[in-house]
Amino acid sequence: MNIHLILQMAADSMPDREAVICGCQRLTYQDLSYAVNSLADKLEGTQKLAYLAETGTAAPVAMFAAALRGIPYVPINYRLAEDQITSLLKRVSPALLISDDAPEVEGITKISPVQVFSPDTSWDGFAPDEEGNIAIELFTSGTTGDPKSAILRHDNLMAYILGTIEFMSAEESQSTLVSVPPYHIAGISAILSSVYAGRRMVQLPNFSPEAWLKLAKQENVSQAFLVPTMLQRIIEYTASNNETLDLPAMQAIAYGGGKMPHSVIEQAMTLMPHVNFTNAYGLTETSSTICLLDPDDHRDAFQSEDPAVRARLSSVGRPLPAVEVEIRDDYNAPCGAGDAGYVFVRGEQVSGEYHGSGSLLDENGWFPTRDRGYLDDAGYLFLDGRADDVIVRGGENISPGEIEDVLIEMSDIKDVAAVAVADDEWGEAVGVVIVPADMTTPPEIEAIKSHVKNQLRSSRVPTKVKFMEELPYNETGKLLRRVLRDVFST
Repeated sequence: MNIHLILQMAADSMPDREAVICGCQRLTYQDLSYAVNSLADKLEGTQKLAYLAETGTAAPVAMFAAALRGIPYVPINYRLAEDQITSLLKRVSPALLISDDAPEVEGITKISPVQVFSPDTSWDGFAPDEEGNIAIELFTSGTTGDPKSAILRHDNLMAYILGTIEFMSAEESQSTLVSVPPYHIAGISAILSSVYAGRRMVQLPNFSPEAWLKLAKQENVSQAFLVPTMLQRIIEYTASNNETLDLPAMQAIAYGGGKMPHSVIEQAMTLMPHVNFTNAYGLTETSSTICLLDPDDHRDAFQSEDPAVRARLSSVGRPLPAVEVEIRDDYNAPCGAGDAGYVFVRGEQVSGEYHGSGSLLDENGWFPTRDRGYLDDAGYLFLDGRADDVIVRGGENISPGEIEDVLIEMSDIKDVAAVAVADDEWGEAVGVVIVPADMTTPPEIEAIKSHVKNQLRSSRVPTKVKFMEELPYNETGKLLRRVLRDVFST
C-alpha cells in the first residue's frame, strides 16, 4: 500500500475536518488533498522531492505529493552548515527542492514553500502501489559520523501505522502539537499517525517553552510529542516564572529521542497528574516506535514500592505487538533476562536499509540497532547507550549509562555524561562532564569519584572530570558525545 492512501481515506471520510494549522494558515483534509494534487502535477519527470525548510503546512503536502507520484520524499536538516547542506543536496541530486534558502547545486531545481500552494493545476492520476517502492529517504543525525541515507519503503511505514493507529480514532476536538522538525522520523510519524487518526496537527516551527505553552493553551491541544530536553525546559520555565503547568485540555504527552532523566519525568507526572505519559523508543530505520512504556506502566512505576517495578520508569517499555526485540552478546548469542548486550529488532515496519550499503537485515530479518541494553524478567527494555559509546577499559566494556544513572542521583548535579578518554595504562578510561545544579558551587571531584566507587566499583571511577554550563544536545534531543570526547582531547 502507498502512504498516500492515508490522506485519501481522511479526505474522503472527513473532508471538512481541520487537518493542519501553522500560524494563520489552517487547512482541512480536503484543502490538504487539493494542495497535494496540485503539487503532484508539478512533479512530472522529477526523480526525488526534497524539503529544506522549517516545520510548516508545506511539509505534509510535499510528503503526500511525492507518494502520489511514486517518488521518494527527502527532508533535509535546515539547521546544518551550508557546506553540509551542499554535500547532502549533491547526494540527493537530481531533485526538485522546496526551500526559501538553499545553496546552488547542479541538478537541483528550487521552488519556495509558498509555491507549493499554487492552485493552478491538479494531477488526477493514481498513486502507484508496487511492492517495495521507496516512500522516504531520511538522513540519520550523524552523531557518530557522516549522515547515512536511510530508506523507508511504503510497506514499512504502512505496517507501522496500521499496526499502531486506529482509523478516525480521534475526536474532532482533539489535536496534537508538533514541535519536532520535519527531517526527523518523529516528524514523519506525527504526520502519518495524525492524518490516519483524524487528529488536527498544530505545528510549532521553532520550539521555546514560552511559545509551546502559549500555543498549547491557545489551541486547546490534547496531545504532544516532546524530546526530554524540551520537557525539562518547559518545567524549568514555569518554575522560574512562578507559573503552574496549567494545561487542562492536555490528555497525553509522548516523549522520546533521548534519555529521559528520572527526576524530570517524576516532576512532570507530579505537576500534570491528569496527563497520560508515554515513552516511545524507535529509530529512523524502524519507521518510528518499536517499544512503548505506556501510561499504566508510568503510573505503576511511579507509585510502586517495589524497586524492580519503580526502575521501569527508566526503561523504554515493551515491544509493540508486531515487533520482536532480542538482546545478543558479543558472539551473537541471545542473552538472558537482565544480561546486557546488543539490541536487535524484527518486524514488517523495520527497514534497516541504507543507500550505498543496502540492507543490514540478517537472513532471519533481524536488524542490529547498534544500541545496547537488556530486557528484564517482564520484557521491559532498558537501554545502556550506543554500542559506539561503550568505554573499553582494559578489555572490560563499561556502559556510560550506568555511570550517568549513579551520578544524576547527586543533588548538586543537574546533568551528566560519561565518555571514553585515552589512558596509557588501560587504553580507555572513564571521563565525565558535569552540569552542576549551581555553577558557582560545583560538587567536589573527590565526592564524585567516591559516589561512583561506592555505588559501582573502582573500574567505573572517572579519571577525568570537567564542568560545563550545559551539555551539547542536537535539536532532537540526542547527546553529542563526540563533542564531549573532543573536550577531553584538546
